[in-house]
Amino acid sequence: MLDITKPEVAFALETVRTTAMLVKQVQLDMVGGGSLTKDDKSPVTIADYAAQAIVGKLLKDAFPDDVLIGEEDSSVLRTPEEAATLDWITSFVQQVLPEADSEAVCTWIDYGSASSGDRYWTVDPIDGTKGFLRGDQYAVALALVEDGEIKVGALGCPNLTNAYIPEPNGPGSLVLAVRGQGTWSMPLADEDAVLTRLHVSERDELPQARLLRSFESGHTNTGQIGQIVETHDITAEPVRMDSQAKYAVLAAGKGDALVRLLSPKKPDYREKIWDQAAGAIVIEEAGGKITDLSGTRLDFTQGRTLANNRGVLATNGALHDTLLAALKDIGA
Repeated sequence: MLDITKPEVAFALETVRTTAMLVKQVQLDMVGGGSLTKDDKSPVTIADYAAQAIVGKLLKDAFPDDVLIGEEDSSVLRTPEEAATLDWITSFVQQVLPEADSEAVCTWIDYGSASSGDRYWTVDPIDGTKGFLRGDQYAVALALVEDGEIKVGALGCPNLTNAYIPEPNGPGSLVLAVRGQGTWSMPLADEDAVLTRLHVSERDELPQARLLRSFESGHTNTGQIGQIVETHDITAEPVRMDSQAKYAVLAAGKGDALVRLLSPKKPDYREKIWDQAAGAIVIEEAGGKITDLSGTRLDFTQGRTLANNRGVLATNGALHDTLLAALKDIGA
């Protein structure tokens, strides 16, 4: 059974809940109003920075000896050209931390500037920026890593119900995984809700596999995915979704596999740790498996990237070896 009284677990649970609820408010206020132009990325910028500031401040208070590896830094916000953006960010942070001012916000953001450590937290304040801007799926992702092993991972998915149903403006999902204690889900905003344990599917036939795919084609090699689908007669309709919300769906057994191939435009790309850490433990503790494209376990000891890994394959476990063989056949 999950023990949510352990300080690290309680911190992950409450921090992701608080942060995800705030970025949901930014999305509602700035994206939902219909005034956003096609090229206007300001809402996701504001939400990204505000979320990392909150996580940085809360972590500094709760575990002052721990370090944070985050995606953002405040350097651009300190320029005169971004003064108005910083004011917006500060106003949203103040909804959670009333004592915030612009200088404090920048300091809290930069708390995430660590590069590695024997024990560290890593945060992706908004994973799935395109989904966020469409008013669709995105996630706040937070994980604790000790000596290269992920101990705790949490995903806040404001537009995902029961960890697998896309529902903008629904109750959302908070998915929490603790090493050795399973993966669990609860409604995002309900602190008193009962936790529900998640488990991956038992599907073991590749032709019926439900592949989880991003809307963003730049994240993978769509041609090679097409080869696998065609060669193995995969007939199931893919589940398309942005962000690490896909990991929640896989953990809930409503998808069977996802693959992050190397884009032809970025053959040397290595995944950022904040894009994978929380999702990885969510999959593993739900009974699934996650490796790189050659079957090697993801290595979280190499700083801010998975420098020793090429791409990512996450499955329900039953399909893992079959998909590794399929990837080898197409030279992925």
